[in-house]
Amino acid sequence: MDIRVGFGYDVHQLKTGNKLVLGGIIIPHKKGPVGHSDGDVLIHAICDALLGAANLRDIGFHFPDTSDEFKGIDSKVLLKKTVNLLKEQGFEIGNIDCTVCLQKPKIKEYIPEMQRILSHVIDTDPGNVSLKATTTEKLGFIGNEKGIAAYAVALIGKKKKSPARKI
Repeated sequence: MDIRVGFGYDVHQLKTGNKLVLGGIIIPHKKGPVGHSDGDVLIHAICDALLGAANLRDIGFHFPDTSDEFKGIDSKVLLKKTVNLLKEQGFEIGNIDCTVCLQKPKIKEYIPEMQRILSHVIDTDPGNVSLKATTTEKLGFIGNEKGIAAYAVALIGKKKKSPARKI
């Protein structure tokens, strides 16, 4: 089996009055991401990890922020399109491990719902989608509540074709 690992990272500025969309759900908070799409940094990092593992470039290549087609789009749609791109290339997703970095709000109570939604979009068992959260201890743009970031690692695989047997 051809096994590959990909890494993804995304960051967005936070703005008062915007919806905080994270892992496919809206989390009540006074600030949310500024972005061309819904600004879901977690899903964007996952897309980049999957695309990178398959050597299919990055999220900006497939879903450019200069395209009206993707303006305000639900990032779950982008994730589904990403999963379909991998399937077209013969890849299967093994697991995904993610970390969200934000100072506020605390999101631990939302993680099971995000896991359920993401695993449904990816078409995998929720146990294959690991989500964690951390702060930056009030340091930097994240600690000052000016931004949010997410990291993701994805494991994918493709069955190798068996060589033709000579008779």
